[in-house]
Amino acid sequence: MAGAEDTATLEALSAALAEGLICGAILAGDAARIAALLPPALAPHVQIRPAASAAEAAVLAVAAIHAAEADVLVKGNVDSAAYLRAVVARDSGLRASPVLSNLTLAEMPSAPRLIGATDNGILVLPTLEQKRAILLNALPLFRGLGVAPLRVAAIAASEKVHPAQPATVDAAALRDEWAAGDGSVLVDGPFGYDVALSPAAAAKKGFAASPVAGRADLVLFPSIEAGNATVKAWKLHGQARTASIVLGARVPVLLNSRADGVEQRRLGLLLAAVVRAGQDTNQTTTGEQTCST
Repeated sequence: MAGAEDTATLEALSAALAEGLICGAILAGDAARIAALLPPALAPHVQIRPAASAAEAAVLAVAAIHAAEADVLVKGNVDSAAYLRAVVARDSGLRASPVLSNLTLAEMPSAPRLIGATDNGILVLPTLEQKRAILLNALPLFRGLGVAPLRVAAIAASEKVHPAQPATVDAAALRDEWAAGDGSVLVDGPFGYDVALSPAAAAKKGFAASPVAGRADLVLFPSIEAGNATVKAWKLHGQARTASIVLGARVPVLLNSRADGVEQRRLGLLLAAVVRAGQDTNQTTTGEQTCST
């Protein structure tokens, strides 16, 4: 955890420890403040690594991943820019994909399943190549969740492919590329948001035969504005319970918002555990767990 002098995140770690989601934590930051804020139940299970600045705390946290001492990177009381700089640093960072991407998973009364949204926090206007990487980044999470096949809807403003609307062209390209796969991931589009998630809308607009239309598990957005606004609408109007995670690094990366409470941070740790479970053996770079849960 980078910038561990953060009460809400420490409480989330303590809750995750009690549930068996984590074995312990390495806490980088202001040592005196961290010690003063530590929940008593968490204290025996942590190592504190003093840092003179937020940037140094981020570097120390990333170094712990490289040293196979930890499996998940967590943001505490550090600036997001400094945190991500340490993650993507050319020689010492954790990048494993051409891009880092944010994915938010939502549970809401109006939907019969968990629904993911990506990218809704990092890539402003992803290119076709970046969208390919975003989809690959998401696979360990859904493998860990046991979602098979994974149904991905590529969103656009129209269901018709038109050169004047690049999102429709990209959606069609991704659909055709993944059609040649093994069937574990089904990509279709371009779809409007309603066609992606509503069986009634999909049938009315002539997409009842699509394996994705009306039942998407993951919505791939054409821009950060579309993804960000949709997730906020889920929370505001759909009473959604959400958790977010950054994918594309060697390990799961949690990029908590200052507005996130303890429960939302705990759910982020749960997503991180799911991603770890879904990662292929040859992608796992850290050492064995040193405690049983």
